Amino acid sequence: MNIDKVRNAFMDHFGGVAGVVYASPGRINLIGEHTDYNGGFVFPGAIDKAMVAEIRLNGTDRVRAVAIDLGETADFGLCEENAPAQQWARYIFGVCREIIKRGGQIGGFDTAFSSDVPLGAGMSSSAAMESVYAFALNELFALKIDKFELARIGQATEHNYCGVKCGIMDQFASLFGKEGRLMLLDCRSMEYKYYPFNPAGYKLVLLDTVVKHELASSAYNERRLSCERVAAAIRRNHSEVEYLRDATLDMLDEVKDSISEEDYRRAQYVIEEVQRVMDVCAALEQGDYETVGERMYGTHRGMSELYEVSRPELDFLNDVARHCGVAGSRVMGGGFGGCTINLVKENRYDAFVAEAFAAFRDRFGHEPRLYDVVISDGARRLE
Repeated sequence: MNIDKVRNAFMDHFGGVAGVVYASPGRINLIGEHTDYNGGFVFPGAIDKAMVAEIRLNGTDRVRAVAIDLGETADFGLCEENAPAQQWARYIFGVCREIIKRGGQIGGFDTAFSSDVPLGAGMSSSAAMESVYAFALNELFALKIDKFELARIGQATEHNYCGVKCGIMDQFASLFGKEGRLMLLDCRSMEYKYYPFNPAGYKLVLLDTVVKHELASSAYNERRLSCERVAAAIRRNHSEVEYLRDATLDMLDEVKDSISEEDYRRAQYVIEEVQRVMDVCAALEQGDYETVGERMYGTHRGMSELYEVSRPELDFLNDVARHCGVAGSRVMGGGFGGCTINLVKENRYDAFVAEAFAAFRDRFGHEPRLYDVVISDGARRLE
């Protein structure tokens, strides 16, 4: 996190008295993909890469923002008709609007921000941005909004201003993260539990395909609709089924003839993924990282073959991981590009990375990017 970079850019652009600096991290998810909007369970952790923003209240009703990494600026009001054209600015605007909709009294501010969360890599740079502004505005305007509602504000920003009907996981992880701990979140009840994650003898590493990760595409929303259709079909026979999280494979088979083959595959993946998350919880409590890894491979197969959100580059890296004896590997995030997350024994790490880089370069003409993962704290005030 380059705090000085943000400080210097803020002063260059706005001058005057310094603002307050906040950070909110990106996240990894050990297992549990596309389960959050199905009322299921996820297993994320915050990472040591974050969105950093300096903010100073300006006493007006306008927001003046500098996107340092893009070299762009925006200036907009706080009413619905003031929505800015730039996509990045809509994240800030959306957070402001969602706070106002909830009765929060906020005014204008000046801000500059920068991020070392890789864009399009599935580490949720957008949630980091929403969370840093929700957290900061809550503190600066003394709104006393609890952190779960701040997460919902970020989620609603995605839904209402950015066109992505995402679940709650990314914003939750960005706000609730703790150093050295993963979090099991029940996305329906919002109950959560911290799990120590310090796997002796293993490393977590992300390999970024450098293929753009486009969650805003219609494909993501289409899959959510598939899940909702199947849950509704099952509910006609089983009134207790609110989400696919409540369904079993037997229930799914009961409605197989009344839903499309595609919707069946989507639902099968989700139901199986919910069980995989439970399996990983049990394995972690036993220190059984080999079972954790096997469930990760199961998630990848499901996302590739049933949910169809993988890509050839991701499948290739998954195959390389299996060939190199990596304990677990899978596509991370919503899919359509981005990273694989890999649980690697330390004595296999160097050989795996060398093989992955060489084989990927030979096949696709460029090397992946590597990110070692450190589980870190969530949104916070820096200085």
